Amino acid sequence: MNKVLALIVAACVAAVFTAKAADVKENYKAHCTKCHGEDGKGKTKMGQKSGCKDYSDAKVLGEMKDDKAFKSIKEGMKEGDKELMKPFSDKLSDDEIKALVAYMRTFKK
Repeated sequence: MNKVLALIVAACVAAVFTAKAADVKENYKAHCTKCHGEDGKGKTKMGQKSGCKDYSDAKVLGEMKDDKAFKSIKEGMKEGDKELMKPFSDKLSDDEIKALVAYMRTFKK
C-alpha cells in the first residue's frame, strides 16, 4: 500500500511541475517573445530597438541578478522618460515572475 501511495504522490508532483513548466512557457510566449525572441537572444525588431540583452550568452546571464530581473519584469524598465519594458505586475503573479526569471536562465548555451 505504501508503494502505491508513493507512486500516486510522485505522479501528482510530476503533474504539477509539468503544468508549471507549460505555464511559464506560455507566459514567456505571451509576454516576452515579441522583444526577447523565442530563443532569448533579443534579436527581434522590438528587441533590437529597446536594447534587449542576449539571454543565451553565459556572460550576460552570469551578470544577471535574479532579484533585479524580478523587479524589472514586475515594475518595468525606463531610461529617462522612455519606457524600455512595460511592467507586468498587473498580468503576472510574483510566482509567475520568479518562474520567468528561472526560465530565462535555460537559454544559456
